[in-house]
Amino acid sequence: MLNLISPTFKSILYSSLMMVIVVGELASPASAQENAGLIIKLDPPGQRDFVLDKADMITPEDEAKIKELADKLLTDKAAPLVVVTINSMAEYGAPGLRIETFARLLFDQWQIGPEKIGDASWNKGILLLVSQSDRKARIELGAGWGREKDDVCQKIMDEQIVSRFKQGQFSEGILAGVESLEKMARDLKLPTAPKPAWFYPVLFGVIGLGIFTIVSLIRKGASGWAWLFWGALFAIIGTVLYHMATSSSGSSGGYSGGSFGGGGFSGGGGASGSW
Repeated sequence: MLNLISPTFKSILYSSLMMVIVVGELASPASAQENAGLIIKLDPPGQRDFVLDKADMITPEDEAKIKELADKLLTDKAAPLVVVTINSMAEYGAPGLRIETFARLLFDQWQIGPEKIGDASWNKGILLLVSQSDRKARIELGAGWGREKDDVCQKIMDEQIVSRFKQGQFSEGILAGVESLEKMARDLKLPTAPKPAWFYPVLFGVIGLGIFTIVSLIRKGASGWAWLFWGALFAIIGTVLYHMATSSSGSSGGYSGGSFGGGGFSGGGGASGSW
């Protein structure tokens, strides 16, 4: 069939095809540059307010619960969890923008969370953005999370947030999403936290030593070897508790900073949803 096409037409066809390819390649960088310079016309809430409900989607009761959870999470883990609802992205100077791009730009613009804790890189901020009339939502994570929580975020988005949004339960969906994200930030299993891995071995060990102690005391009295085992047990338990206490938060004594202006930036991780 190609042999039946004249050389002139072949030349025109080839030139047109190459032009389409070049235009396509040039369009993407230009769009990226334009987005990079875009300023979202939206100011952050107070440093420890955590909620900016421009679309009036959250009830006062649920907002109070969100703020309480987020405040404790920020203190314990230096991981600000910020909730933003808007009527539309177009209202803030970004018509037609993807929700992923809008969330990333807003995250970086507000500098959510501290970039570092001491000399250690941190960047553990979390943004939950809901655009009501666009019918889209996005969980955007700080760069410190990497991409390891993407599957968890998608599970939260699908099962906790969007499923309720489809039933018109917007406030309930946002609160459920925040509760799940708070557990994620604390490395707790969704939807309920499991017992620590050492719980059952320690429990069985204590029971076994208890039985050994009773038998030893019956046979040899206070001079038995059981007391040495109990001393070792208490030393182990003390070591475990000390380790948990010193590693339970992002900074010793709790993080006292705010949510914004700490140099935090997005790493592209998270999840999106629509309804």
